[in-house]
Amino acid sequence: MNGIEKITQRIDQDAQGEIDALLEQARAQAAEITARYQAQAQRESADILARGQKAADEREERLASTAQMEGKKLTLAVKQEMLDWAFALALEQLAALPEEQYVQALTALVLQTAPTGREQLIFSTKDRARVGKAVVTAVNDALPGAALTLSEQTRPMCGGFILSDGDVEVNCTFETLLRLQREEISGQVAAALFD
Repeated sequence: MNGIEKITQRIDQDAQGEIDALLEQARAQAAEITARYQAQAQRESADILARGQKAADEREERLASTAQMEGKKLTLAVKQEMLDWAFALALEQLAALPEEQYVQALTALVLQTAPTGREQLIFSTKDRARVGKAVVTAVNDALPGAALTLSEQTRPMCGGFILSDGDVEVNCTFETLLRLQREEISGQVAAALFD
């Protein structure tokens, strides 16, 4: 080999060495950059997954809470419906008492509510015919000096009566009495029905 060839060969070797060193350095930098971006991508991916999981958990919790509240509302509505039914049944049973018990119950109620014993009793059409005279007689017999009378007029009601003294009326219909008692005894009725 002559001198020029040796020099050219040496230049080629040196150049190839520099190329190889530069390639190795570029590969190392590329690997470092790739590793850094992969780590960043993994961190961001984990962060996105964590935020998504947190959002899903919060949504699940809200949906469960909403479902629980809806369940409570439905339960409350059913309980209210059952209370309404219980009071409606009580009203039916009061109105359907056997005649003797019905007269006794109405007589006791009139004796509690008639301040003078000179009032008029207003019944439903059915009760006026069925028990009106018996109640008036029983009250007049039980209350000395009483002059209670049976009114000619009737009113629509399920049971009970209206005590009339001129312009003043005392509503003793079973519907009104149960409605007034309902606030006081709803808790006890609910306890009996649901506990």
